[in-house]
Amino acid sequence: ETGDAMRLQVKGKNLEVSDSIRRYAEEKLGKLNRQLHELTQVELELCVEKNPSISQNQVAEATVWTKGPTLRAREASTDMKVSIDQLTDKLLKQVEHYRAKRRRRPVRGDGIPPGGPMSSEEETGPQIVKSKQFTVKPMSAEEAALQLELVGHDFFVFQSDESGEVNVIYRRRLGGYGLIEPQS
Repeated sequence: ETGDAMRLQVKGKNLEVSDSIRRYAEEKLGKLNRQLHELTQVELELCVEKNPSISQNQVAEATVWTKGPTLRAREASTDMKVSIDQLTDKLLKQVEHYRAKRRRRPVRGDGIPPGGPMSSEEETGPQIVKSKQFTVKPMSAEEAALQLELVGHDFFVFQSDESGEVNVIYRRRLGGYGLIEPQS
């Protein structure tokens, strides 16, 4: 563990995580603990890709839970320590990006207004290629928009702190955000 507030969980996939790599990761990711005072948990997965055509096969992937944003990053290189360094740098940039947005953004009363309907392209024979489970945290639509920017995805699932319902905020093709709320 790194510091009082941070719990670090290190997992290995296709590799045995050595004590030296674990200590290295704890030392590097400890920088996050100094930057984020409300850091609760860090999950780090270290992986060696088995595909011989992938030269940068040393992969470090992390999810960082805080009382504010949830941060995610993935880096790959030919050396695990380099991947951990790059991952830490990427996470620190996300922290700075989040802080800068919080300083710039004026507080709005009810968050982001709902957008129009989301268009979907019909495909024949849809195929689920990845399934993911995660904890939805209660937050405002504005906070969810910040999270969306931080993770760099096109949508973000969250629990509305007003209604308690699961909502989805998404990036609209024409700019801005859309908010999907369930209707009773």
